[in-house]
Amino acid sequence: MKIDSGTTAWMLAATALVLLMTPGLALFYGGMTRAKSVLNMMMMSFGAIITVTIAWVLFGHSLAFTDNPSSAINNIVGGFDALGLQSLVDTATKDDGTGMPSLVFSAFQLTFAIITVALISGAIADRAKFGAWIVFSVIWATIVYFPVAHWVWGTGWLNTMGIEDFAGGTVVHINAGAAALALALVLGKRHGWRKEPMRPHNLTLVLLGAGLLWFGWFGFNAGSELAVDGTAALAFMNTQIATAMAAGAWLIVEKLRDGHATSLGVASGAVAGLVAITPACGFVDPWAALVIGLLAGAICAYAVGLKYRLGYDDSLDVVGVHLVGGVIGAVSLGFLAAYPFLPQQSEGLFYGGGLGQLGLQVLGPVAVGGYSFVITWILGKIIDKTMGFRVSTEEEVTGIDVTTHAETGYDLGTVYASGVTSANAAAPAQNQQPAQQKPAQKKVDA
Repeated sequence: MKIDSGTTAWMLAATALVLLMTPGLALFYGGMTRAKSVLNMMMMSFGAIITVTIAWVLFGHSLAFTDNPSSAINNIVGGFDALGLQSLVDTATKDDGTGMPSLVFSAFQLTFAIITVALISGAIADRAKFGAWIVFSVIWATIVYFPVAHWVWGTGWLNTMGIEDFAGGTVVHINAGAAALALALVLGKRHGWRKEPMRPHNLTLVLLGAGLLWFGWFGFNAGSELAVDGTAALAFMNTQIATAMAAGAWLIVEKLRDGHATSLGVASGAVAGLVAITPACGFVDPWAALVIGLLAGAICAYAVGLKYRLGYDDSLDVVGVHLVGGVIGAVSLGFLAAYPFLPQQSEGLFYGGGLGQLGLQVLGPVAVGGYSFVITWILGKIIDKTMGFRVSTEEEVTGIDVTTHAETGYDLGTVYASGVTSANAAAPAQNQQPAQQKPAQKKVDA
């Protein structure tokens, strides 16, 4: 088939947008951590870009999007027809009528795999060994993400049954959220959790990261149509609608519950809305996107507090936002789906559909979440028992940026308790006290 230049150009742009989301996530997560571990947090996202890209080229695309010669095994994982992506180079376009080069589709799907792995890192901020994280990212992508992508988007068992997941609510967010919960349990609580303040150190970075995520998500959702058409436009608009509604709903909950609407709240609410609309964006009417956003913003605002009641230390609320938000979006399709993507799929209950699709939309999160949690817990335990997954208490208290990377996120120079700094040391003499009258200065760390 001849290459469709319009579709190809759009998909190249969408791929770049989705890749930008991972540096955006690095800023979002980095700002939410304490200053002494901001670089480590961001490095975990960039590490995922490196490791998942290599794994995807070698075997990841093949396991996710090719067919296995054994029909029974094909329900679980793909085959080996695209190892090294060479077969995609030899194939001009996909055989699905889109007119898109096969390599463009592969690059687009690669960016989804990258950010799914990176999302998990937020649950173990401040305390994970960087080397252990690198090993985990490769193995987890191989035995969890690639098979799950095959189940839902390839020719695996959930796709065959007719589950709906337009852009990754199940494959990405529920998958990552369940893994985040398992890994948080394996590594345990941070030193001083619930006893020391662990507030975000830089809310400016958080808002910048949230803005980049919001921007990139248009490629994430609208690009998942793999075409330039009305469904892509619907997915684009629904993404904006649900995100704005969720951000507003989170702020209302904060105001009523705590008396303040915060910048962290608007950023977290926006991400919750983005997560929830992801599986549904191309399948629901705009009014339904408002409902999904409202539910996601309000429910996730309360869900992030579950860690205090249940006693698990999910550092940056991956479970409360991505797992819970993903479930809201996936299950909502059982009620609100209006545009069946495949002939065997049905509309939601509110559009005359039966209970069958609702059952599938519940089965998907349970199956993917359960598989991801169990395999991640086992993998985390193995890594912890062999090479160790958590840094020592001394390294954690000192800060991983210094102990692991020999760097600090901020070099503000020397600050003096008297208020005299290098910036005002050169002030005119008449504005300074005589040398003999200066109070003793005591150095403190920046």
